[in-house]
Amino acid sequence: MYSVLMSTPERLIEATRELLWERGYVGTSPKAIQQHAGAGQGSMYHHFAGKPDLALTAIRRTAEEMRATAEAVLAGPGSAYERVAAYLLRERDVLRGCPVGRLTMDPDVIASDELRAPVTETLDWLRDRLAGIVQEGCAQGEFTNALDPRETASAIVATVQGGYVLARSSGSPAAFDTAVRGLLALLTTARRTTT
Repeated sequence: MYSVLMSTPERLIEATRELLWERGYVGTSPKAIQQHAGAGQGSMYHHFAGKPDLALTAIRRTAEEMRATAEAVLAGPGSAYERVAAYLLRERDVLRGCPVGRLTMDPDVIASDELRAPVTETLDWLRDRLAGIVQEGCAQGEFTNALDPRETASAIVATVQGGYVLARSSGSPAAFDTAVRGLLALLTTARRTTT
């Protein structure tokens, strides 16, 4: 499954990332990680203190990847609206859900301050980044001043995360797409018209 050039710790981290996304923390047993990574028990415990340590490393890696993917779009060219739209419309594996957002529904992750921290930090970063873009749009006169940047950013994140839930429950990405189109329509009404 993984490249023979990939080190054992890397295979273990990648296997854990995949399994956490698919099964959650409880469903990700050390044995499943080892089998998925093609690594022995001794290798796992040589490189990591145990499942919590490996899971934390995997969650941090997933969070970093999510930030990098979002930043690549949000830092792109265009107006504030165009960058938010690009973020909302970017290609996603909608039916799998968000690998970070799904962790918020995992009681074992939420119960652990250490495991929850990268999840919280990433979602906070995303809200702050989006709020900054909306604020930029307001300052440049693109959006009306009635648009609150922090509330709008929270609505954007909630739409994406809720869109994943709607898509997964219906078994169709159409529900996600509908939520995104609805939010973009609302944002369009907050744009100033130029003459």
